[in-house]
Amino acid sequence: MEWLFSHEGFRAVFLATYVIILLIVSLYGLHRYQLVHLFYKYRSNKPKLTACFRELPRVTIQLPMYNEQAVARRVIDATCRIDYPRDRLEIQVLDDSTDETVDIVREAVEYWRSRGFDIHHLHRTQRTGYKAGALSEGMKSATGEFILIFDADFLAPREILRETIHYFCEPRVGMVQARWEHLNRDQSLLTKTQAILLDGHFVIEHAARNRSGRFMSFNGTAGLWRKTCIEDAGGWQHDTLTEDLDLSYRAQMKGWKFLFLSELASPAELPPDMEAFKQQQYRWAKGGAQTARKLLPTVLRSRLPKRIKMEAFFHLTSCIVYPCIVLLTLMMYPIVYLKVSMFDEGFWKYLFDFSILILATCSAGTFYICSQRVLFRTWADSLKYIPFLMALGIGIALNNARAVFAGFFGKPGEFVRTPKFGVMARDNRWKRQAENARKSLKRVKLQPFVEFGIAIYLLGCVIMCFSTPVDPADPNQQRLTIGVPFLCLFMVGYFYVPLTTWFGHRLGKIEAELPDELLAAPIESSVGTSGMTRQAGSTPAAGYPSVTTPDVPSISRQDQKA
Repeated sequence: MEWLFSHEGFRAVFLATYVIILLIVSLYGLHRYQLVHLFYKYRSNKPKLTACFRELPRVTIQLPMYNEQAVARRVIDATCRIDYPRDRLEIQVLDDSTDETVDIVREAVEYWRSRGFDIHHLHRTQRTGYKAGALSEGMKSATGEFILIFDADFLAPREILRETIHYFCEPRVGMVQARWEHLNRDQSLLTKTQAILLDGHFVIEHAARNRSGRFMSFNGTAGLWRKTCIEDAGGWQHDTLTEDLDLSYRAQMKGWKFLFLSELASPAELPPDMEAFKQQQYRWAKGGAQTARKLLPTVLRSRLPKRIKMEAFFHLTSCIVYPCIVLLTLMMYPIVYLKVSMFDEGFWKYLFDFSILILATCSAGTFYICSQRVLFRTWADSLKYIPFLMALGIGIALNNARAVFAGFFGKPGEFVRTPKFGVMARDNRWKRQAENARKSLKRVKLQPFVEFGIAIYLLGCVIMCFSTPVDPADPNQQRLTIGVPFLCLFMVGYFYVPLTTWFGHRLGKIEAELPDELLAAPIESSVGTSGMTRQAGSTPAAGYPSVTTPDVPSISRQDQKA
């Protein structure tokens, strides 16, 4: 017992803790390599149409929103331009707003209803269940056999129903998810980095999981559901903040099949403000932890194939990397001071260090570079953002670690929406929206100061590495000098996040605008009742060829039900 409290005992315990945390982070880094491997192995296994509906089914489009005055009219207008027969289309605006959004929505709904659209404004005064509650309430009166969902910051592609509905000729297909594209990708360093992060999630993660027969998730928007699939899985539930992930796993455990169409992209707005980005990340991390607590034991006890269970484990528990990063950050000074090393010298020390580098650090770069190569011919232009992407992931770790602990051990909590700014408007009104949103966001005001304090702490560690006299005969000291770039990566992340939280909303720069066809006057012409046609101005997503419907047999809805 005395040994445990001695210098050597403390060093041994500290080293063991340090190595365990590194191994956990490295394990999830190895999983990234596994996803990249699965993506390339099953890259050609894309969803294929086997039949087409002879008579198009009725579809309900749901637009959930809460105080979205900056984007409410935009999403309604874009939705009403979707290329689908009007007599087979119902639109529900699920409005829980308490501000002027209510009037904006009412005016837009009246405008489009007067032009022959079956569109309804469902306004709730009590936000029971938040977004999940609104979707569930809308389901009660929805007349469509299929449910298409769009968040307020999205713009529905005109061709989305034409290019997704026929996949439901296969009776067990329950959901079809489109890829997200980004309206303001090039607005700022923050939005560019977010875009690369989300590209990796969709292009690599979704495609790898879906095409290899593992479970994937609905992303809460830009997806088409079979109504009976939602009902069979137990409907929308609001005991987690990620009702989309929750329902996705429940549906797939019931045997429903999900499809991901990487060629079909739905443009959306990225949060241009760091506080809004942190709020979004907090909700996703907490909701992921809540879903893991709720469903992971059931998944692991089920009779599902081992490959599905293993992927579900890594998918639902990936959020625990954030507390590990925070712990590694706090351990930096003892590592420098004690000159901690797993091995004193020789081959094994360098093998250990190199393995940790490859698994814990390079895996992230490989993962996101691969997604950019798939999407863009000019993918090399994104390489300069990869170090900053990793720094941002480190800098956001404290915010997300709080969310993970709240998700695993706390109460469900309130669904706090990500503020929408309408950043693609032709003026700078979005900056005023950002300032107003910053004032209204619920957050721990102390957190940016803690993050800044950690950055100062890391700066001290870097200075200590350089100020300590170098002894060439000391292998540990050489190791610390080599590790300075990684200390700097941590330091940059923890400086950037609080500084951008305080001042970043003033630095936004608009470098792109809405495509002209999305700003065009309302479309007055109707579409036929038996088929669909591409409207002028509809273009494929960047980096992908046009999606064409192959020659496949048609199927009646009676045949499909049979």
